[in-house]
Amino acid sequence: MRLTVNVDGGARGNPGPAAIGVVVRDADGEIVAERAERIGRTTNNVAEYRALLLGIATAAELGGTELELVGDSELIVRQIEGRYKVKDATMRELHAEARRALGELGGWSIRHVKRAQNADADRLVNAALDGEA
Repeated sequence: MRLTVNVDGGARGNPGPAAIGVVVRDADGEIVAERAERIGRTTNNVAEYRALLLGIATAAELGGTELELVGDSELIVRQIEGRYKVKDATMRELHAEARRALGELGGWSIRHVKRAQNADADRLVNAALDGEA
């Protein structure tokens, strides 16, 4: 099953209180799942990776085998694509975990979008940080 997964992570302060948000859509563009959670104190980049991992896991739980991943972190998208190196040790672990999870899928793609094009996932992050999720 093909699913589109928008992911976003953010921290207020860097590091600071952080949260992640995931929106999963079916082939018709209908939202089939939304998840948001606070993840404690961490950096923006760690939150972005944690959102990606939650997005992959959520889609897999829904039976997704082919994913289009969408995120507004150019760094994370380019690292997953293999275009940017992963220098930080914590980020290397999260990157390896994400690549392993993606390897279990039938197929996947990832693309970078501007924040405005990722508004649903961004809204979930802010709601979680505000204690509304």
